[in-house]
Amino acid sequence: MGSDIKHLEVTLQTNVESVNLAEEMCIREAEAAGFGEEECYRIGMSVREGVINAFHYGNQERPDKKIYLAVELTAEKMTIHVMDEGNGFNIENVPDPLAEENLLSTSGRGIFLMRAFMDEFEVVRARTGGAEIIMSKRLPGGPRSPRDGAGAAQRREP
Repeated sequence: MGSDIKHLEVTLQTNVESVNLAEEMCIREAEAAGFGEEECYRIGMSVREGVINAFHYGNQERPDKKIYLAVELTAEKMTIHVMDEGNGFNIENVPDPLAEENLLSTSGRGIFLMRAFMDEFEVVRARTGGAEIIMSKRLPGGPRSPRDGAGAAQRREP
């Protein structure tokens, strides 16, 4: 396989419109890479949650701050980076949305979804000083791991 890497990077405004723009951009890249409809939905939802977190928690909805989105496409996987200009956070401090005391809380659900929908997920300190979410999805037809399909519900039409 070649070492061709496709790289796309965009700086987004800290506003609600950026959420939809980022999601649509990543879905288009996923479609072009050969992901099916369900996987494109999962990738799009993960990007949406990551950008919402950057907008709301990271940049605290301050229009003077930016959100940075980068997509890398290799022969093996699609990797997405979402960075904010906030103060960063410790992933260990995010409440488990499945814990009984948190079931009615909205906090932590986005991270839960990103972890569930993507093959790899991590949060690191960004070069901007804020948080950087790095998540990836293996390309269809690529090497598989035992985790593939785990917990995925099958939907059937009547």
